Amino acid sequence: MTADLSCDRDLAALAGRLDDLTAVVGRAAAAILAVDPATAGRRQKSDRSFVTHADEAAQAVVLQGLSEIFPGLPAICEEATGLPRPDALGQCFALVDPLDGTREFLDGRPEFTVNLAVVRAGVAVLGIIAAPALGRIWRGFLGSGAQRLRFDPARPGGFDEIVPVHARAQIPGRIRVAVSRSHLDADTSALLSRLAVSETIVCGSSLKFCRVAEGGADLYPRLAPTFEWDIAAGDALLAAAGGVVKKPDGTPLRYGQIADGFRVPAFVAFGDPAAAREIVEGGTGRHGR
Repeated sequence: MTADLSCDRDLAALAGRLDDLTAVVGRAAAAILAVDPATAGRRQKSDRSFVTHADEAAQAVVLQGLSEIFPGLPAICEEATGLPRPDALGQCFALVDPLDGTREFLDGRPEFTVNLAVVRAGVAVLGIIAAPALGRIWRGFLGSGAQRLRFDPARPGGFDEIVPVHARAQIPGRIRVAVSRSHLDADTSALLSRLAVSETIVCGSSLKFCRVAEGGADLYPRLAPTFEWDIAAGDALLAAAGGVVKKPDGTPLRYGQIADGFRVPAFVAFGDPAAAREIVEGGTGRHGR
């Protein structure tokens, strides 16, 4: 059964297919686990990052699933070639990173994910993130809360142990920060040096958003460039869990920036929106990108 998704109408159609979209992401996660990293057929892209058979298999699963659930919904994928025409994107579209953390996957670390987001009028309203090697899925729908689920790769269309997750209020002097294992840049390190960081959580991929969304971390800053498909699902998840993602100057992110190649110069993810102003005014707002 398919459904029509129109940005001119209520998002009930999208909310009503959340389980179906979650199942699609679960199947993509299973497709990744079916690939042996040692024989994954890696190749290097122009930006020197790797793409493997696992990336391609997961992307095929997600695109097929989206086409069946929401025919005609544009989907922007990391591994797709070329950019859409501005008039072809529309107000509603999907952003897909079929394997976020390819380096972790190839190195045998469990910190890789599948990211699926749906954007409406520039805002990420739905986000689903699967961690295949951990058997977990996080999902959020703006205004409807966020959840963590368990899934079994042996039956990738099913999931259970659905529990609500909430970002936590920041405790002064006890800031837990999630940072990238592979992409920690000098500007982000300089920001952290100005904060009262009590714990640093190092991990790859969009798992950092999940840690903030479930209250395991307070802050995830990245003051180096990334792409919309890397962060849109985490943005929607965190917003649904009560947090917020902002540019370093304190303004919100807007998705669908075709002219910029879907590039995001920098961002900071906060578990506690009340802490955003203090941290931005404390230095990230001077970060010119």
